[in-house]
Amino acid sequence: MIIGVPKEIKTLENRVSLQPAGVLQMKNNGHEVLVQKGAGLGSGFTDDMYEKNGAVIIDDVEEVWSRAEMIMKVKEPIAEEYPRMREGQIIFTYFHFAASRELTEAVQKSKCIAIAYETVEKSDGSLPLLIPMSEVAGRMAAQEGAKYLEKTFGGRGVLMGGIPGVKPANVIVLGGGIVGVNAARIAAGMGANTTILDININKLRYLDEVLPKNIDTQFSSEGAIRNLLPTTDLVIGAVLIPGAKAPSLVSRDMLKLMRPGTVMVDVAIDQGGCFETSKATTHDDPIYEVDGIVHYCVANMPGAVPYTSTMGLTNVTLPYAVQIANKGWKKALNDDPELKLGLNIADGKIVYKYVADAFDMEYSPIDSVM
Repeated sequence: MIIGVPKEIKTLENRVSLQPAGVLQMKNNGHEVLVQKGAGLGSGFTDDMYEKNGAVIIDDVEEVWSRAEMIMKVKEPIAEEYPRMREGQIIFTYFHFAASRELTEAVQKSKCIAIAYETVEKSDGSLPLLIPMSEVAGRMAAQEGAKYLEKTFGGRGVLMGGIPGVKPANVIVLGGGIVGVNAARIAAGMGANTTILDININKLRYLDEVLPKNIDTQFSSEGAIRNLLPTTDLVIGAVLIPGAKAPSLVSRDMLKLMRPGTVMVDVAIDQGGCFETSKATTHDDPIYEVDGIVHYCVANMPGAVPYTSTMGLTNVTLPYAVQIANKGWKKALNDDPELKLGLNIADGKIVYKYVADAFDMEYSPIDSVM
């Protein structure tokens, strides 16, 4: 199979979908890898490093797309990439379809095979291709929240850990999954008083046992959130329903409960965001204010630490990509139930129900395209 690795073009996205060692593994399995010139530079990988591992470096992105039978990316295709997608071509990347009807319709129109990293799911419900980026984003959420709490960025001017005689910041984390746990650990490690909320009481029991003692657990409800907001300095949104639009947990009217300069970091923005006032931002323009509340809603947070993120991501995506390349997408998916759940759209049909439900579009059972 011919594998194409185009350079990411989302604003300040420096990750790459395949590291040089991955090229070598693909070559050892009999596949050809086309890498767009400069695709790995943002993550610290030169063209020479790719060539030494057997890649063919291509100047023209159009050639990469036109020759490749499978495109490996990090972020979802954006508008200028839509015309490059074609019928039968496999695209293996993060899609987050439920956040964009435009993308969903473009992929349908192309009749490509869209396999989404974020919905590959193991039998225990874990999301192996989302976990490493969730770990990065969770840790960054506390880090970015601490920065934007500074008065110079519009925040309340509160130091996360306080100092002797001055109380630390109060942080609430909505969601006790991978993102939430990592965010809570970093916030607590910085010395903040941290509360993590979730609707799964068994998960809260477990977190209460394993998390540091300056992290409180609380059952999540609208009332609980409303009670915490007036004394909160940083809110981190970390909820996830795999493949579906994120639920809105903080409404516009709830902003009035917070003090001016409170910071809200919405890690769920890739799936539409869990704050009513959230809208996607970029690394070069990451924040905005609504009713005096600072919103940080960067949709590709891990792109700010591309070496760490690329290594973490490609470590887990490569084995699945090799399966697809070795067997073809149909056999690979039929042989691997967790990879099969990654198929979202094929031959113009939406085969992942949460995506269809997000836009009230027609859903087709996955076996109809297999």
